[in-house]
Amino acid sequence: MKVLAIETSCDETGIALVEGQKAADSFTFTVLKHALLSQAQLHAEYGGVYPNLAKREHQKNLPVLFEQFKDEKVDVIAVTHGPGLEPALWTGIEFSKKLAAEWQVPLLPTNHMEGHLISSLVKDGKIENVEFPVLGLLISGGHTEFVLMKEWFKYEIIGETLDDAVGEAFDKVARMLGLPYPGGPHISKLAAAARSKSAITDHPLDDLQGGNSTFAASLKLPRPMINTDTCDVSFSGLKTAVLYMLRDTGGIQTLSSAQIADFAREFEDAVGDIFTAKTLRALEQTGSKTFVIGGGVAANSYLREKLGAVVAKEFPEVEFRLPEHAITGDNAIMIGEAALARRLSGLEDETKEEIRAMGQLSISSAK
Repeated sequence: MKVLAIETSCDETGIALVEGQKAADSFTFTVLKHALLSQAQLHAEYGGVYPNLAKREHQKNLPVLFEQFKDEKVDVIAVTHGPGLEPALWTGIEFSKKLAAEWQVPLLPTNHMEGHLISSLVKDGKIENVEFPVLGLLISGGHTEFVLMKEWFKYEIIGETLDDAVGEAFDKVARMLGLPYPGGPHISKLAAAARSKSAITDHPLDDLQGGNSTFAASLKLPRPMINTDTCDVSFSGLKTAVLYMLRDTGGIQTLSSAQIADFAREFEDAVGDIFTAKTLRALEQTGSKTFVIGGGVAANSYLREKLGAVVAKEFPEVEFRLPEHAITGDNAIMIGEAALARRLSGLEDETKEEIRAMGQLSISSAK
């Protein structure tokens, strides 16, 4: 079965042609073709994604990308209908509706977060030997949640952020530190340099040698909610703590590049400690046999390594699966894989009702 998948939930315009097969409890996926255009540079001056600009760019990009796919023969079309920015979502939905009518194929509305979770289970093009329950940590600029899947396509949110998503926190702290948008990769590079006390030459801050170890040791941010008995997290207070600490040290203009890198390291360390504690709590409470992380922040090397190490030590019987770096961000491949997994499993599609953009759509509402 072939699906043409379309993703426009935020600031990435994606189209992918994916073929899928099912055998017993396994799925095999082959990505035949995919295309992706990022709007990150356009939104950088706003310090975040500007919805109407995202909509305009999707309207411009979709026809351009589709030129690569216009002669394909597919069985179904899948489109992200939520969660995300509604103006952006509507662009993909309207484009897909017209295409599905023209090609006379079913149109499958697909949950963006389910795409992140399902694609994170894929190893070498296959989903196989998955032991349930599956615990997913979905982390991005708009979402931070622990999701439990006891059986295929049945989801329960067992923990989530009470305020800001972790990706949003990375971006806002990066702005405080004078770093470009999107901030997550820049913070991670600086944090890695601070840990190794090495220089980065391909970064806006390139004079990181000679950091003051006394200054680094004096930085201690809080770890909000780390000791609570829930799997919920909070990052608003952590951002505020960075702001106050910067103020108390005299402001960003008084800091050397090495000291800014130390701030980045301490912030990333705090996030890592929070997710480590909450992941262990979630695994203990749910008895999960498989653990995955998905979403844009799942590309963070420090978090991948830290969570992998602690799960291997504390829960050696749990399999830890990581998505390929290339599909951690928003993309159409994951939408195609999620839609195919459902369709191949015999689940009824929802095209009998009008497809609507649902900005606050929860993964727990997926049926």
